[in-house]
Amino acid sequence: MVALDLGQDGTWQRPHNGAMATVVAFHAHPDDEVLLTGGTLARVAAEGHRVVIVVATDGIVTAVSEGAPTRLDELRTSAAILGVHRVEHLGYADSGHGAILYPDPPDRTRFVRADTEEAAGRLAALLREENADVLLSYDPNGGYGHRDHVKVHKVGTRAAELAGVDSVLEATVPRDAVERLIRLIRALRIPLRYDTDALSAAYSPRSAITHRVDVRRFARQKQAALAAHRSEVNGIGGIALIMRVLVRLPVGVFGLLLGREWFVDAATTPVTKPATGIFPSG
Repeated sequence: MVALDLGQDGTWQRPHNGAMATVVAFHAHPDDEVLLTGGTLARVAAEGHRVVIVVATDGIVTAVSEGAPTRLDELRTSAAILGVHRVEHLGYADSGHGAILYPDPPDRTRFVRADTEEAAGRLAALLREENADVLLSYDPNGGYGHRDHVKVHKVGTRAAELAGVDSVLEATVPRDAVERLIRLIRALRIPLRYDTDALSAAYSPRSAITHRVDVRRFARQKQAALAAHRSEVNGIGGIALIMRVLVRLPVGVFGLLLGREWFVDAATTPVTKPATGIFPSG
């Protein structure tokens, strides 16, 4: 495994032989891959690098009915739209969000209850198999604090250690951007099941962000990939309503809203302003 350099043209490449990189994106649930990293994955794939998505859970809180369509099927459709080469599931069930942590379904362990070392070992095996150069994971807050997202940070950090992956970028959002979004949601009177005051203290302060990726050129792919998650888009509640609005927006407007993605390199001293980072600002 060779550490990656950022070339003058803003592309990732290995410094000695110029071979393409392998980027593994580790996510909690199907649809997270789009919302947090969809444009980045599309851009990396378009530049010729190998892209792999690994989800900890299948996004289902109950037992899985044999032969029934699943959120993993939607994930595979989304991944194909983004240009992803491989999709894997670590085998865990969604832990759900809220005060109550329900018992495990009869066929799977909830991710939050999984032994961290065991889960990290499963991910590390995939990282070694792929000879991964970069792991995309989550910030320590797990974004908005979902128990599975917090677990992704812990498992991802440990798996990178086990597999010897030195480059770990934690997907996040600037906290002030989240606050602006919350104000917009309130103004539109969209019901939101999360504690908006708690959300205002989630994600990462802008001063901690080390990479800002401009993905506006990939807005059409990102929007189409989001639309592939039909069970979420057509669901009930505030998040489903927001997703329906997003997938129906003109592509240009969608790009203005979701045309940036942010990462924190925990091994790098934080900068005081967003950096163009891995890619040029375009």
